[in-house]
Amino acid sequence: MILQALWPVLYSFGQGELIVKLDYNLHLEQTQKLIITPELKLAITLLQYSALEIEDHIQEELVNNPVLEVQEPREEEKVEGESQEPEINAEKSDEEFSWDEYFRDAGIDTGYEHYDGRAKPVTETESQPQIENCSRVSENTMLEDLLGQLRLLPLTPRQYGVAAYLVGNLDHNGYLQGELEELAPALGAKVRELEEALKVIQRLEPTGVGCRNLQECLLLQLKKMENPPELALQIVKNYLPAAADERYSYIASCLDCEEEAVSEAIEFIRTLNPKPGSVFGEGEETRYIVPDVIVQKVEDHYVVMNNELNIPQLTISPYYHKMLKSGLADEELSAFIKNKVEKAYWLIRSIEQRRITLHKVSQQIVDIQKPFLDYGIKELKPLTLKEVALKVGVHESTVSRAAANKYIQTPRGLFPLKFFFSSGLSGTRGSDHSSPSIKSHISELVEAEDQQKPLSDKRLAELLQERGIKISRRTIAKYREEMSIPPSFKRRRS
Repeated sequence: MILQALWPVLYSFGQGELIVKLDYNLHLEQTQKLIITPELKLAITLLQYSALEIEDHIQEELVNNPVLEVQEPREEEKVEGESQEPEINAEKSDEEFSWDEYFRDAGIDTGYEHYDGRAKPVTETESQPQIENCSRVSENTMLEDLLGQLRLLPLTPRQYGVAAYLVGNLDHNGYLQGELEELAPALGAKVRELEEALKVIQRLEPTGVGCRNLQECLLLQLKKMENPPELALQIVKNYLPAAADERYSYIASCLDCEEEAVSEAIEFIRTLNPKPGSVFGEGEETRYIVPDVIVQKVEDHYVVMNNELNIPQLTISPYYHKMLKSGLADEELSAFIKNKVEKAYWLIRSIEQRRITLHKVSQQIVDIQKPFLDYGIKELKPLTLKEVALKVGVHESTVSRAAANKYIQTPRGLFPLKFFFSSGLSGTRGSDHSSPSIKSHISELVEAEDQQKPLSDKRLAELLQERGIKISRRTIAKYREEMSIPPSFKRRRS
């Protein structure tokens, strides 16, 4: 064997060269590789599905796989001796039988009384449909409503076409998208025609629609009022950015008036609608969140239950089992049924594995975050995927997939499972605080501050230090920006 292995390698001692000859041989090597089988891929995919997504997947599989069936719940056994329907004397003919007594005994209200063999309504008001019970016609969209208003105006076909074109370029807030100079060539019209059409649109309802910016939107609403405050008009025209930053003293000094008058004018401006098109909505139906996990408190413990009300119980059809056991002459048909049975088996097994994994992960999260469920957001603990994975005994990626796209209904409200995973800071008293908990403390301090002397980031860090939270000024600024809280000089009000 050694000579045979060294045979392809020959040395030429005379020339001092190494001559290698290639040869074809078979070599057996044992290696370990991670291969994702279709069954494993299915289990991973189903694990990260939400309740609605897995319901849609099951309905699709029921259509594509004839072997799968929905296991119907068992009917309750009827109580012996209890009659479900009133007995009818067979000896009586139809003419002698009283149908009124039959329906009355069965608890059925027909709403009719029999007289001379003809059915007559008892009361006309009960039989007539009420207008309140009729379904209401869906509301028009902003485009349909504005076009309907344009049709009522004395416009020429050319003017109506230009105005309708501009209406089609409004976003859902009622703002015009694009400049008139850019829109005119696309329509083949002059800029002056578009300006005149835009003025027509700006006179429509709701007031402010057809504006090009926030300033124009507010001015349109102020000018349509009978006696708008003059100070509010001046602020919108010249000092709108300063009003947004609440620089009352600067505006008062520029307009030579009192700061209190400026404050009242700005409060009046805030009553206007900056998004006039929002009254129509976005035309989308309201979508409700279906929780995947439900948590209920039983005495001092929290019990986790999977929400499987909309997930049907699957089973394999016994008809195809009998076909396979009896044997099929057609090999192609037999292979087809076997393939479908295997897929159905793996689907049922993957759904059950998803249920078990989701329950274990959710229960572990609830056990760790029990202080949050008892006392609120300030007691939310920092938590990582690795911590849950070690306690459940699975990989971090499994916990991540189990928490993805899932919602949990708790006595504290409805939260995504990812909400309970957050970073945190160590406290001075030996306890850790999560990011949402620290943000709750910051928000509480800002709401209780003196508006004339708002708290700076440094002062907020000192106050949190007194509460046992060790945090830097930069971290305070980071959390404050994430909560859209302006800095102290913008929060100051005189």
